[in-house]
Amino acid sequence: MSPTVSHLLRFALALTVLAPVERLDRGVQRAVQDWRRPALEAPMRAASSSGHGGMVFAGLLAVALVTGPAGPATARAAIGALAPVNLVVEGLKWSVNRTRPDGDRRRANSSFPSSHAANAAGLALVLGRRWRRLAPGLWLLAVLVGFSRIYLNRHFLSDVLCGVAIGVGIGWLAFRWLRARGWTWEPRG
Repeated sequence: MSPTVSHLLRFALALTVLAPVERLDRGVQRAVQDWRRPALEAPMRAASSSGHGGMVFAGLLAVALVTGPAGPATARAAIGALAPVNLVVEGLKWSVNRTRPDGDRRRANSSFPSSHAANAAGLALVLGRRWRRLAPGLWLLAVLVGFSRIYLNRHFLSDVLCGVAIGVGIGWLAFRWLRARGWTWEPRG
């Protein structure tokens, strides 16, 4: 088979797989944008802002300083899990270069996948292991951060879901690697 035919077949397969996802993304985007209410703008912006890097690091600094002897190890584990999550997310953003729902086309800040959702899920994973009673609230906050990105028209549903999958998957692998080396508050194993 010639390279041109092979490329065309791959392209056709990609369109066949991605077309339903694109339709779902656009349908959810329209529904959420039609549902927007002035009373929800400030809470959604606040939820979205909680996923910015500066806020995350400020929160982890607080964890390190005020949560007892395990605080520094908890913050170190969270940063250690988030570093590879962000490498994967940023690499995909650059490679995929998906235009955001609001029309923003900057390659370095493309829509797919959502770094806010990936970071929120990665943090919920690590901090939920540290404070198991708080885990449901941490996961609820992660869901709120992801939804806020759709609500504010910055991401599509698939961007957020893939971001969560990356945050959980890569975050879990990184956490296990860190724990095996004694870099967390948990015993090795």
